[in-house]
Amino acid sequence: MKASHRLAACLSGLILALSASLSLAQDQPIRIGIIGTGNIGSALARLWVEAGHPVMISSRHPERLQPLADELGERAHVGSAREAAAFAEVILLAVPYAATPQVGRDHAAELEGKIVLDAGNPIPARDGPMAEAARELGAGLASQRFLPEVRLVRAFNAISAYNLRNQAHRDGERLAIPLAGDDDEALQVAARLVTDAGFDPVIVGPLSSAKRFDYGSGLSARMLTAAELREALGL
Repeated sequence: MKASHRLAACLSGLILALSASLSLAQDQPIRIGIIGTGNIGSALARLWVEAGHPVMISSRHPERLQPLADELGERAHVGSAREAAAFAEVILLAVPYAATPQVGRDHAAELEGKIVLDAGNPIPARDGPMAEAARELGAGLASQRFLPEVRLVRAFNAISAYNLRNQAHRDGERLAIPLAGDDDEALQVAARLVTDAGFDPVIVGPLSSAKRFDYGSGLSARMLTAAELREALGL
């Protein structure tokens, strides 16, 4: 292939990749895969389907999720964790934190290069010693070690499932959802999905800054608006 043809092919590929990233950050529906459809995952599945996004929900027992998918309608699908990861442009990871390394190992091929919203919290009483190490390092950096090839954003870990269900799209100022990540485009996509779910995104900084809103920081127990969250974090 001539050099000029190679250059044209490279530019074409770059344009397609950029167009895909822009469509995720703008107004086109996003295919979302949810790995771990418990209280957090099911609440967000409902909110994102209502916002117009196709969603595949998954768990260790996907057959138990069919009633939820039937309730949510034609944009909701059920599959295995592998199927959800392959289906999705963006993945919500909402599993008990001790399962995060296994998800990274088992589904590395399907997750590679994709945006992953990590909602898990390391809780030593539940997750054991690995959670203590993750909390010491900070969950953002710890999760990146378990999911090294993804575009990781810490998101939805500092809000309860109850507030996800009951405070979405509330009147007046919305509740804030803090975000942290090292990939600017991934952060913009995450911010869009926070908005679509009925909350206000607040980008705190890189993954290392996620430690500021980790479980146990005190922020997850407070119902803060975006202005209040920025003030609390000194942003």
